Parts: sequence; structure tokens; C-alpha cells
Amino acid sequence: MRVLLVEDDPMIGNVVQQALRDASYAVDWVRDGSSALTTLAALRYDLVLLDLGLPRIDGMAVLQALRTASNDVPVLVLSARDATHDRVAGLDGGADDYLVKPFVMSELLARMRALTRRKQGSASPALSNGALVLDPATHEASIDGAPVRLTAREFSLLQALLQRPGAILSRAELEHRIYGWNEEVESNAVEFLIHALRKKLGSATIKNVRGVGWMVSKAQ
Repeated sequence: MRVLLVEDDPMIGNVVQQALRDASYAVDWVRDGSSALTTLAALRYDLVLLDLGLPRIDGMAVLQALRTASNDVPVLVLSARDATHDRVAGLDGGADDYLVKPFVMSELLARMRALTRRKQGSASPALSNGALVLDPATHEASIDGAPVRLTAREFSLLQALLQRPGAILSRAELEHRIYGWNEEVESNAVEFLIHALRKKLGSATIKNVRGVGWMVSKAQ
């Protein structure tokens, strides 16, 4: 899952970025509103974490520009502005959620998972196509009820596929979902991860459409 972090405080940015990577998110970090808008115009993200007190362009202006452009990416505001009118303005301005600094990372991660479920139109915390089940909260996976241990990268790739069962995702799409800007991607990284997942889950779990990409089947 690819996240854009928009935060000008280097200490907060470093802590959040590392915590998200530890939770298997691919994270890109920009430090001002102008860079945020440029990045969002060029790349697709699953979620934006947006500070409000940004240099160059304020976070509220970034939010307004996104919604004016009909960009419906979920936005979670992270701000020290804790007054009721600030929270109301953020939510009425197009934010999907608002979390006041300082916050606990476990709450941030839970709110991110909730926004992702809402975007996908699902109330269930787990992703599943029937036999295969993945819980983003615990990073636990199972196939036909049997638990399976996954690495962080394996979890990220399987999550990307299970968020769109039946859809074919190309190598480029999968790389975009599981690697951030500054992470080195080897040419066969996706194939290596899929090979490892098939060994753990069964060769028929992830299907290859030659020359196009990979998919998991929809629930029967």
C-alpha cells in the first residue's frame, strides 16, 4: 500500500516514515505543500497523511486543491491544531479523518486501516477471496484455515492483490504499491516474492497472465 506523508517537521516525519515501513507500507515523504501537489499530480496513492502547518502552501490549501481537482484519495490530517473549529474545518474541507498531534502510532495505523476499508466499501477488517484470508491489523494470513507466516514484502504484495481480487496487476503496479522512492528495486523482485508466496500458499493461489501481470481469483 502506497502512502504519501506530507510533514515538514523532520523528527515527526522520520518517526512516522519508519513506523509505516515497519508496518509494511511503502512511504514517500515530502516536506511542503507545493511538493505535495506536484507529487499527487504525478503519482497515485492509496492514502495521504497531511500536516496543515506546511511551508509554501498550507495544508488546507493542498486539501482544497485536491478536492477541487476531483482527486478522491483518502486524506488523514495530522495536525497540532486541536481546536474544535480547526477539526471541523478540516473535515468539512474534504479530509476523511483528523488526528491531533501528538498521537500514538497504533491509533494512526488503525485509522489508516479504517480509511482503506471505507475506500474499498468493506466493513470487514480482513481481506479475503474465500480460501485466502489476510488481516492487515495483525499481518496474519491463512489459506483454508491454516496459518501462514509472511515477510513484510510478501504481506505488501499479497495485500495489493487481495484489495482487487480478479484484477490483473502489472509488475509496475505491484512495484508502485510495495516500494517507496528511495528503496532499491531489483529487476526480478516481484517474481521472487510471488515465487515465495506460491511456495507458502500453493501454486494456484496467485495466477500469472503471461505478458500482463498477476492476480488472485475472486471469491466463488
